[in-house]
Amino acid sequence: MASQGVINLTLMNLALAYGLVLLATSLAYLLKTGEARQMLWASVRMGLQLLAVGYVLDAVFTINTPLPVIMILVIMAGFSLQVMGSRIRNKMPGFYRIMGSSIFIGCGVVTFLFCSLVVGYAPWYDPRYLIPLAGMIIGNSMNGASLAAERLAAEVRERREEIETAICLGATARQSSETAVRNAFRAALIPTINTMAAMGIVALPGMMTGQILSGTAPAVAVRYQIAIMCAITGAVAITAYLILLQGYRKYFTAAHQLRERQN
Repeated sequence: MASQGVINLTLMNLALAYGLVLLATSLAYLLKTGEARQMLWASVRMGLQLLAVGYVLDAVFTINTPLPVIMILVIMAGFSLQVMGSRIRNKMPGFYRIMGSSIFIGCGVVTFLFCSLVVGYAPWYDPRYLIPLAGMIIGNSMNGASLAAERLAAEVRERREEIETAICLGATARQSSETAVRNAFRAALIPTINTMAAMGIVALPGMMTGQILSGTAPAVAVRYQIAIMCAITGAVAITAYLILLQGYRKYFTAAHQLRERQN
């Protein structure tokens, strides 16, 4: 059944879509990757969360005060920390403090600038704009942040002898970890760069497609998609940079000595 040009999905259609998740879970189980149970639980959790959020947003979009909107954004950021913490095995010292502060600053600054200067709606806390836009920025930054933290831990572990040798030759903590930080930052940006490079040719972005399906003029939808992708790129870069700037120091003592292995 179609409504205003949008095809509604029935529960049967949704069940068929979930069949693809079951297929992916089965492949993970056959290959013994250890991800089958997590993938299945993540798909169930996704459905429950989206169902709950759908009803919540229906009520939230009528809010005319900033406090509830800010609380929702804080909850979103908190859940992103929980997800990252559960997925990253080798955590840097001070993981949650570093990740939390970096996401708060990186995503917060970019979201504020994007909403106030680029989109320019009023009031600034209008949940119809702020929550979806912040969600896209935080969600994409979460992926970049995870990659930055995980890659930094791996680089320090794999380059331990190289770093210790550099320190013995008089290098500071920053100098000896430059390669590790550089590689971690590059890893954090790769998914975003790939997305931008493939957008419009290999992949059709959901935001733009959804706007066009809802009746928005293609030119307007394209401008919105370009703008949000630029914001996401900036947020990922700032968040990853702040994580690495704080994170590499946690692997060294005040005397620029590499700490004992954490794992």
